This record gives sequence, C-alpha cells and structure tokens, in this order.
Amino acid sequence: MPDAVGQGHPSASRPVIPGVAVVVACRSMRRVTPSTPISLTDLREMSAARFGDLVKGVVDLERGVMVVDAEMHSDEEAELLSEGSRQQDLWGINLYPDLPEADWLEFDSMINLRPSSGNRSRSVEDPATRERIREIVRKLVRR
Repeated sequence: MPDAVGQGHPSASRPVIPGVAVVVACRSMRRVTPSTPISLTDLREMSAARFGDLVKGVVDLERGVMVVDAEMHSDEEAELLSEGSRQQDLWGINLYPDLPEADWLEFDSMINLRPSSGNRSRSVEDPATRERIREIVRKLVRR
C-alpha cells in the first residue's frame, strides 16, 4: 500500500502502518438558515479557532441560506451547489464578529469574480446584490 501521508500533513510524524487508515479530525462547515440561525458568540468562536478575526461564508440569495466556517469560500460554494443551489445565486463574504455591525461584513472572495456576468472583481459590485446579502445575513445572524 503506498504511503498516502505526505510532508506537512497533520499525520506526517506518525508512522504509516499498511492497511490501517489514518483519520484526521477536521471541523465541518455550518449551514445557517432562518430556522437555524447562528449567534455572534458562535461566529466569534469560529473566527478564533480558524483565522483569528474572520469567518468565511457563502450566501445563497435565492434560498436565503448561507454556509460558514470553512478554509475556503470555494468549499462552502461546493457544499451549497451539492444541495441544489445555483452558482449565480452564490456570493462569498467575510464576517468580522468583533467589529461593529456597520463594518463587520466584507464582500471579498475569489468566487465573486465573474467577468462574464459583469462582476469583474473579488468584491460584489452591484449595490442591489450587496443589499440583498446584508438582509439575508441580518436574518441569519443573531447579534
């Protein structure tokens, strides 16, 4: 059996035993809906555990849900797509739970880069789309 554990992998320092699976603990993303909102306290804990000051999220404008707490927006996007979301409805954001509400939402993600749809930057350029994202986040996060 080939050694599937590479350098830099959390299990790289452990010996590889043929025929024995290596299980690496990982945190899962959290799906947030109007019926299962998230608290600011939960977001603070997520930010402290992963990036220190922010939580990445992807919002589905059509379904009014979001997924938070992944290493990359693209992972959250993939999760929502697997649930039936449409890519054109998904927008990446960053939440900074320790900032005041007026400053805590950032529209910055590689998944937002869509030149063929008129969005030519990592930001969300359309003001109406930004406002829809703000409304959904307000409904999903208990401040």
